[in-house]
Amino acid sequence: MKWSEHTWNKTSEIYNRILNMPFITQLAAGTLDIEKFKFYMVQDANYLEYFGRTLSLIAARVPDIGDVLHFIRFAEGAIVVENELHESYFKEFGIEEKAALSPTCHHYIHFMQSTAALAQVETAVAAVLPCFWIYKKVGDFILESQGTIHNPYRNWINTYAGDEFGLLVQKAIDICDKAAEQCTLAQQEKMTEAFITASRLEWAFWNSAWEKEKW
Repeated sequence: MKWSEHTWNKTSEIYNRILNMPFITQLAAGTLDIEKFKFYMVQDANYLEYFGRTLSLIAARVPDIGDVLHFIRFAEGAIVVENELHESYFKEFGIEEKAALSPTCHHYIHFMQSTAALAQVETAVAAVLPCFWIYKKVGDFILESQGTIHNPYRNWINTYAGDEFGLLVQKAIDICDKAAEQCTLAQQEKMTEAFITASRLEWAFWNSAWEKEKW
């Protein structure tokens, strides 16, 4: 069994909790309170700025030149492509200024950056994978179960359920599996621990938007 398959199985409970949390179920149904979605989009814009920097840091550390280019492209996608989605919603909502980082957003980005800077690079690669993989799985689940007709959040759903994003996700998974093959079992466990922590933070991030979390 590949590292990615083994690790996804270990986080299946977290993923199922995500699918059943009110933020996701109501987003899928198109009934999510717009103020909760606005809170989420503002914090997600904050997150993506630092996520792009994290991916760039990993690009500077991975040994394979091909993977360097892939992580540079991942960073470009986070900073440029996904920002276009946020900007379209910001224009629709009339949002002109950034908000301060929420507690969960602050914790998540610092977990990623410290892991990317200080942990073994294979662990860093695993730590950023849930942001790709879980979003793709959630987007696909919503599209398959609910569709996007008359859903005010259809642009968000279509972005993460799209084929283009799916190619990026599969490449990120492949890079992790290749990295794990070159690691000891102890190092693979560190990769899995980082993946599990980031998956928990994905749940916490959406929950923080549902709660409109404050310091």
